Amino acid sequence: MSTTTERPGLRIVGEEEGSPYPKASLLLRGAARLVDVLIAWTLYQSTGPAGIVIALLYLLFADGMIQGQSPGKKLFGVKVVYLPNRQSARNRDSVLRNAPFGLIIILSMMPELGLKAFVAGILVIGGIEAVKCWRDRDGLRLGDLWAQTQVVDGKVVAGQPQTGSLAEPARAPARLKATAEKSSDTSPT
Repeated sequence: MSTTTERPGLRIVGEEEGSPYPKASLLLRGAARLVDVLIAWTLYQSTGPAGIVIALLYLLFADGMIQGQSPGKKLFGVKVVYLPNRQSARNRDSVLRNAPFGLIIILSMMPELGLKAFVAGILVIGGIEAVKCWRDRDGLRLGDLWAQTQVVDGKVVAGQPQTGSLAEPARAPARLKATAEKSSDTSPT
């Protein structure tokens, strides 16, 4: 958040401006995460010995699957945005922002401590992430800070102007453009 003094143009050096997006609903984010965890659990249960690795990969890459949306986020209408260029999160961004949750899965792979380490990881890492997200004015958690991302409401983003927004410019196939141009050229003015 940038602080400006009485004279315009002066700012305290070192303070960053906040995100241009409002904080997304924590209820929607939590429900989306629950759906994604259920999908990961289903993958874990149904894929045999490789299940834990497949579930881990799903959780790491999920937010980069459908233009910044995991299946859970798509269902609940929230989206992950890479803040520097205000575009949908990519696979790299998804892996970075979900690394803390990936660590919880990796802890569960520890011999002899599997379940205990998993529960401790959920309590400690999950607790830190939840408190950070709840207290931050933009809803950023540690994973978001590492990846420079933010979860936003897809409806709010869609209503912003084209410049600097997530909305893709509408593109018509070349044939339709050519037909439209011909009809506008031949029509009387």
